[in-house]
Amino acid sequence: MKINSIEALRELYDLPKGRAKDKVLTVLEKHAIHFIKNAPFLVMSTYSKLGQVDASPRGGHSGFVSIVNESKLIIPDAIGNNRLDSITNIIETGRIGLLFLIPGINETLRLNGSAYLSTHADYLQLFSSEMHTPKACIVVTVEEVFLHCAKAFMRSKLWDPSLFVDRNTFPSMGKMLKDQLGMAGDPETRAAMEKRYLLDL
Repeated sequence: MKINSIEALRELYDLPKGRAKDKVLTVLEKHAIHFIKNAPFLVMSTYSKLGQVDASPRGGHSGFVSIVNESKLIIPDAIGNNRLDSITNIIETGRIGLLFLIPGINETLRLNGSAYLSTHADYLQLFSSEMHTPKACIVVTVEEVFLHCAKAFMRSKLWDPSLFVDRNTFPSMGKMLKDQLGMAGDPETRAAMEKRYLLDL
């Protein structure tokens, strides 16, 4: 049966209570700040004016996201493939969701808010120590921020090295794209791809 109303949904699930209900904050406090400063990876969710949703990985050194104050973050828009899915969506709707991850930590930090794209020199200067200074950055105003429990990571055992897939048994991205797109010629090897990537990190 298709569930198409909140009332029908709540017939299946209890209301949140206790910490789950009360944990949403509207500004960054010491634990959220500490989490972001130690996170080298995040997933950025945006949506277009047509409602098309996108989730994009972003990464850097631990703390690559700059914390301006309790309500503002700045994310560098590092060199990519120029599809510009996320930042096009931000220009269209100005909304963003972030999921921060720290290797080895099963809890995550979720953050929702508004965002805009900026080329302000002072903002870009924050990332001048990177291999490539970004052309633009994403300025985020915090509206909601809260911790997410460890259950998904405990179920998946994501950080357990004994469960890591042997990369040599998995097709390279070049091979997968060749098959998906029907490209002619030999696929780019993983070694060649990683060597090329090193120039654009």
